Amino acid sequence: MELRDDGPVAHEIGRRTYLVADVEPLDVDGVRTVEVGIGLFVVAFVALLPFYGRLESSDRLWWLWTCLAGVGLGFLGLEYCRRRRHLRQTREVHLGAAEAATAVAPEPPLPADPADPQP
Repeated sequence: MELRDDGPVAHEIGRRTYLVADVEPLDVDGVRTVEVGIGLFVVAFVALLPFYGRLESSDRLWWLWTCLAGVGLGFLGLEYCRRRRHLRQTREVHLGAAEAATAVAPEPPLPADPADPQP
């Protein structure tokens, strides 16, 4: 077992030093984030509905329509994220199949030459 303490890489730019750690990126596709955002916009829209008259009299009716626009744009973003996730999954499957097809089997060891004396 090898014990190493590889600290983060330091980059000095001007008078500042930036530390960059070796961290694997998260494998997120954004679908859950967009779903939560849509849900929050729906909750805000429903919460503002009872105050429709008050919002209209104070010229803040745009709050309600902003929530509705957030829901609509969220559904567009949700479809985009789902398509991107599907594309990434199919690409991984195709790349995995291509790697398996191009994998080279290890070469068998060469037979011993009868002319060479064995030690």
